[in-house]
Amino acid sequence: MNDAHKYDDIISLPHHVSVRHPQMSLLDRAAQFSPFAALTGHDAAIKETQRLTDERMELNEDEKKLLDEKLQMIRESLFAGKGGHSLPEIIFTYFKPDEKKSGGAYLSIQGKVKKIDEYSHQVVLTDGMVLPIEHIVGIEGELFSEYEDLE
Repeated sequence: MNDAHKYDDIISLPHHVSVRHPQMSLLDRAAQFSPFAALTGHDAAIKETQRLTDERMELNEDEKKLLDEKLQMIRESLFAGKGGHSLPEIIFTYFKPDEKKSGGAYLSIQGKVKKIDEYSHQVVLTDGMVLPIEHIVGIEGELFSEYEDLE
């Protein structure tokens, strides 16, 4: 019976706040009671393994020649464009290597070519996008409509 009233003398005192130790945030206090994850990052590793990538396809000589001819037509269009002609819209299909694993993805982008940098083997678009020429697998646009009719 005496144990039930053992702390009656301190029950109405204010809560003690330490001067030496800063008070823990509610987020940190809650983290103390969260479940322990022994395999931190395991879920992320499994998701990364499940993520699919495409293998890079190699172009044959005819496809490489066709791309070279289309790049040459773009160069000529750029040279002619300096006389005031507007640059045509081009759609590039290119391979973007994956940064984390082998393979990558095939993407398409539409834009106007600002320049073709022969030294660094890159196509620079007016919006700032830079495409390595060796990653380009397809080039389409109205500029090539007459050319494609001849094929």
